[in-house]
Amino acid sequence: MKITPRPLIAGNWKMHGTKLFASEFARDLAGRFASNIGDRFDLLLCPPAPLLTVVGEVIQSTPIALGGQDCHATAQGPHTGDVSAGMLMDVGCTYVIAGHSERRSNHRETDAVVRDKSKTAQKGGLIALICVGETLEQRETGNAVDRVVRQLRESLPEASQPQNTVVAYEPVWAIGTGKTPTPDDIAEVHLGIRIAISELMDNPGELRILYGGSVKPENAAEILAVPNVNGALVGGASLKPDNFLAIAEGCP
Repeated sequence: MKITPRPLIAGNWKMHGTKLFASEFARDLAGRFASNIGDRFDLLLCPPAPLLTVVGEVIQSTPIALGGQDCHATAQGPHTGDVSAGMLMDVGCTYVIAGHSERRSNHRETDAVVRDKSKTAQKGGLIALICVGETLEQRETGNAVDRVVRQLRESLPEASQPQNTVVAYEPVWAIGTGKTPTPDDIAEVHLGIRIAISELMDNPGELRILYGGSVKPENAAEILAVPNVNGALVGGASLKPDNFLAIAEGCP
């Protein structure tokens, strides 16, 4: 029997929001999620670190999960401005994003750094949401799948399993640009990821592989219907409850 993981719709707020915004958003989303969603998908909110407690207090008695946007590769120490996996756990997080393309670019995070962060997160009890993706140049030269699979292999800790890992495919050129790959392009990369995972994990069919990159209500249903797409990592559209839930409602 083919295994189809329950879809996960994750909202990455990036560097947006205030305490008031976070509280109002979380209450609005929690109220509507409890009343009309059922058991078709899971929701995850990843606000900036200063807002984690605000959001966490609102959603703690709901099925909505809380996640951090990054964590350090060590448990504690002299790392000004960084956040540890233990700190995230302490405020109610169950997930953390690792290796988002903006971290890889803005902070020069290598695959090795992403692997170490993910390893620490998993060891600390968090689910590592590991991001991979190709540049426009790599896609245009026909190297998208090879690039993504190589990046994945080098970013995954050895102990990665479907229970402690989610993979998000985010083509770098599609993030925040309004551009998206075709369904066939997405299917090709997600299949490449699934095949690679089958060599690295037990029960590879249970791993959730998300698509991210200009996901919005208008294209969500088409993207979420693509084979091996098990949810979405949503950026800008996750800042409005109406849009975020509309994307989730696109789950097959």
